[in-house]
Amino acid sequence: MTNLYTDFTNPELTDRLGWYCEPTNWTIDPVAGELRVITDGETDYWQRTHYGFRRDNGHFLYTATHGDFELETKVQYEPRAQFDQAGLMVRFSPDEWIKTSVELEGNQRCYLGAVVTRDGYSDWSTQEYAHATVDIGLRMRRVGDDFLVDWREAEGDWAPLRVTHLTAPEGGGPLLAGLYAASPKHGGCTVRFERLRVSAA
Repeated sequence: MTNLYTDFTNPELTDRLGWYCEPTNWTIDPVAGELRVITDGETDYWQRTHYGFRRDNGHFLYTATHGDFELETKVQYEPRAQFDQAGLMVRFSPDEWIKTSVELEGNQRCYLGAVVTRDGYSDWSTQEYAHATVDIGLRMRRVGDDFLVDWREAEGDWAPLRVTHLTAPEGGGPLLAGLYAASPKHGGCTVRFERLRVSAA
């Protein structure tokens, strides 16, 4: 695969990046070196499990990848409404994908976690995140059909969050990898991504 790195100091996105469910409001601040996304309401990624519903309309800025790689970003936001979330995502299809983020729950606590969706069913592994404002690094690494998800506070040491498996669909095809944000309820959460790095492992 070809490496991709952007620190959002260019006011235009590279043509190697594209939006799936582009947000109504997003900008690049080249001075701050940030991609800023204001989430639309009723956006999410989830398939069936426990809650019964299916939603596949979160904001996803992606590039197409092949083979082993490392995907990394730094993201900052203050969740406004229940389930506000932002982080990294990789996906083959609506039924086969992984996302990782911090999410605001109904008890007004934030939870760091990863959702893995296989064969059209999602699961969620989670742990409590102690801060009301999110300022973290997130990383995903693909090794064959295995994926390692890591996180860190600001620019601290990486810590493991999830090890999982995702099989490419029959016939192959690219894996889409990049940044995502969603607000299943009200929208209006401002998310700031400082960089996007995709590099060959």
